[in-house]
Amino acid sequence: MDTLVVLESSRGSLHRLSKEAIAGAKSLGGTVSVLTIGKDADSIAQELSGVQLDEILIVKNEYVESYNADGYAEIVSQVIQSESPKNIVLGHTYQTRDFVPRVSARLDIPFIPDIISLSESSFVKQVLNAKLNASISSTNDQVILSFQSAAFSDESLEAGGSEVRLLNINLDSTIVRSKSEDPFQEEAGDVDLESAEILVSVGRGIEKEENIPIAFELAKVLNAEVSASRPVVDAGWIDSFRQVGSSGSNVAPKLYFSLGVSGAIQHVVGMKGSKSILAINKDPDAPIFEIADYAVIGDVLEIVPKLIEALENS
Repeated sequence: MDTLVVLESSRGSLHRLSKEAIAGAKSLGGTVSVLTIGKDADSIAQELSGVQLDEILIVKNEYVESYNADGYAEIVSQVIQSESPKNIVLGHTYQTRDFVPRVSARLDIPFIPDIISLSESSFVKQVLNAKLNASISSTNDQVILSFQSAAFSDESLEAGGSEVRLLNINLDSTIVRSKSEDPFQEEAGDVDLESAEILVSVGRGIEKEENIPIAFELAKVLNAEVSASRPVVDAGWIDSFRQVGSSGSNVAPKLYFSLGVSGAIQHVVGMKGSKSILAINKDPDAPIFEIADYAVIGDVLEIVPKLIEALENS
């Protein structure tokens, strides 16, 4: 086996970053198999039935119906030992950051996280708050890789079919000593920015904390999540788990609705993979307009309430 992609479930469906991880695995060359674990394994296998893969491996066990670090680390370790993939690939999610270091330490396989691209025989990741790119290589026979959000596009996946194989993994209650909420979250809130298809993002153009609710009102009518740039978080106007950028989440929604975000590079590196970007800013020279697909020059506080009213009446 050349590459094994360990998949993640998000509310019963395949996590967006797992789809992108498959695309990244394809770019490594050779055969690509995937591993899906838990109660959503069958539905995820069905979801991938139209994608060209070598194999879909399924693991079911009563102790990993939902995610827990102990169970997942044990299962993934056993599968790696039995299947001997050269590359083990995942999306760089909260869940990956939680259990993969355990697998790396247990099997003595190097873990190179948060990769943004590939460069011949090396892997490229950002350092110093995304100010520099660093190329990293490994001389080991095996390596574990996690790809940053939007590093690859799932639109590049080829249609086809694959074999499905059910694996029997020995796992008992003595191994599983921890329990995570389902779905797993880094914060106590129920926000998963990396999976959101639409994001309403707030910048300093919102002017003051009292104006933040209009972003949540717009998000409600769009069925979106709310995110923010670092200055808004630093000011204490919005929770830190909503931050997008080099020191926050990396996102790639279908629509990124920017409200008064200037577009500093530290923010852009976290949302540049968005499929479409609509920006509202009263500064015609705002850097966000350089990458926006749709640009509206105007006051957020005047435009957004009218937009909300129009959407509610439509």
